[in-house]
Amino acid sequence: MLSILLLTVTVSCKKTTKTEVQEVDTYVADNYTKKEVDIEMRDGITLHTTIYSPKDTSKKYPIIMQRTPYSSRPYGEGNFKTKIGPNEHLMKEGNVIVYQDVRGRWLSEGHYVNMRAYIPNKTSDDQVDESSDTYDTIEWLVNNVENNNGNVGIWGISYPGHYATYATVDAHPALKAASPQACIGDFFFDDFHHNGAYLLSYFRATSLFGTQRPNGDAPIDTAWYTLPNLPTEDQYQFFLDAGPLKNLDYFFEYETADTPTMRPEGVTDDYFWNELKEHPNYDEMWQSRGLIQHLKNVKSSVATMIVGGWFDAEDLYGPLETYKNIEKYNEDNYNTMVFGPWDHGGWARDKERNVVGNYYFGDSISLFYQKDIETKFFNHFLKGEGDKNSGLPEAYVFDTGKKEWKKYDTWPPENAAKQTMYLSDDQELTSEQKGTTGIQFISDIKKPVPYSEDVKTVFTPRKYMTDDQRFAARRSDVLVFETDVMEEDLTLAGDIMAHLKVATTGTAADWIVKVIDVHPADAETNEEMQDHLKMSNYHLMVRSEVLRGRFRNSFSDPEPFTPNEKTDVNIKLQDVFHTIKKGHKLQIQVQSTWFPLIDLNPQTYVDNIFKANESDFKTQTHTVFTDSNIEFTVLK
Repeated sequence: MLSILLLTVTVSCKKTTKTEVQEVDTYVADNYTKKEVDIEMRDGITLHTTIYSPKDTSKKYPIIMQRTPYSSRPYGEGNFKTKIGPNEHLMKEGNVIVYQDVRGRWLSEGHYVNMRAYIPNKTSDDQVDESSDTYDTIEWLVNNVENNNGNVGIWGISYPGHYATYATVDAHPALKAASPQACIGDFFFDDFHHNGAYLLSYFRATSLFGTQRPNGDAPIDTAWYTLPNLPTEDQYQFFLDAGPLKNLDYFFEYETADTPTMRPEGVTDDYFWNELKEHPNYDEMWQSRGLIQHLKNVKSSVATMIVGGWFDAEDLYGPLETYKNIEKYNEDNYNTMVFGPWDHGGWARDKERNVVGNYYFGDSISLFYQKDIETKFFNHFLKGEGDKNSGLPEAYVFDTGKKEWKKYDTWPPENAAKQTMYLSDDQELTSEQKGTTGIQFISDIKKPVPYSEDVKTVFTPRKYMTDDQRFAARRSDVLVFETDVMEEDLTLAGDIMAHLKVATTGTAADWIVKVIDVHPADAETNEEMQDHLKMSNYHLMVRSEVLRGRFRNSFSDPEPFTPNEKTDVNIKLQDVFHTIKKGHKLQIQVQSTWFPLIDLNPQTYVDNIFKANESDFKTQTHTVFTDSNIEFTVLK
């Protein structure tokens, strides 16, 4: 049911009018009733919860819920979302759809903790976490929502995906299905860090998580935080000119009425920025907030379907490690994974053509997922038999090179094996080691390698995950290693380990490895391609990862390099499913800066880079030795 709004626009002096038709989708308001309640948790705190129930009360429905730090708005029982639930099919089939503001956010009471630590073996009602809050919420819903069938599902993307994972730990008996999607697993490896390197490109998102609510942390229905506004579209030059990270503190000195203007030196009003600064290593704070290590006892009564995008710049570690850990420690559970050619949350969009950045993967891929995978999963466990015979495979994965879906009984597939290739002289990537020489390059802190050739300031980066890497291959501080033209398909299916042998004239360095599919000269350009590029010889980045070198042996106990000493640096790159097709080439790029995706390493060792001085930053010469290798997981 659509409500039609007619807008009449007068054009120039003549009495010519143009009528523009805007369609407002009223399906939810026409078919659902909306109720807002404050559900009391075991410690007395109430959480604001919005319940959409089908107007057709002739049958009973499952409850599908999402818990979010990003608001369950629109608030007010007469104000409706235009779409509810994981997808349109589940909305139109009829389900009770619930949204909840998590503790300490928006209209919920309590204090918000960014990635709140799980408390096992709770001994009192004062010990609360996201698991207990979810349990208490489900308990209230199944006992108070009319026409529910006693079965509950939960889903969410990104941070809400994290809460969906959390729900499976100490799960309520009514929880039958959980789909954590792009779920954060650990903030030292997702989003704000990658293997210990701080993602400067997420700088503007900091205040979203670290701004205290006003009026004594009271519930509020409007945004109380402001995002840092960079005074330029050239974020590369801005952060380069800004210098050390401590020079950015002023963005988080809010000077609100609730905030005293006197503060200790180096401490800001943003508690998340303060945490980032004071905890540069994987210490007890980060470890306690990670959820991956608590997935050893996921209730077998909860079916899990983990969803992710192969080109998700924000949360790729989280969903992969969530799937793998549930799988490893919970043998009898129904636990599956779905990974497609998407960026962050791309599977939930309704676009016909599926594109990430410049790269086109095909039509209706997300629509297929929503109808034939996601809807099928929830219906089977919430309305159907609920056994392990869901009709879905263990791994529903999209080969981003062949551009087609595949189904496997295990992940990685049973016929996958390890294959090692060496970084050899003359820019060759070879199946055998060809000696042990050193290849040098200068890492100039005044000219770090850009992560993208685009000039723009972003909230969080996404497009770069499929960016053409020719611009980087042409730099002297990026080492290139490449196979001959492939005579047959090579399918990468699983994780990738880079075993680097390196040295540096300094005492600190970052190491970045990129896996690239070099397309042939006659590759056809798609319509979404940026004007200055063509698909001919396109260098598609398939996977990339950084390791902050100080963490090469331990993320908790950093250590400097010994100048000019050959050193092992092993970097785990997240899983891929990509065929380097016949006629293409496989390329590896190695570099030590990736700016401003990650912050600039001083290249001289300091205890805390967030507190480094201008004088700590030094240009250094790095060496990569030709006994370095890349271990791929390939289909045989």
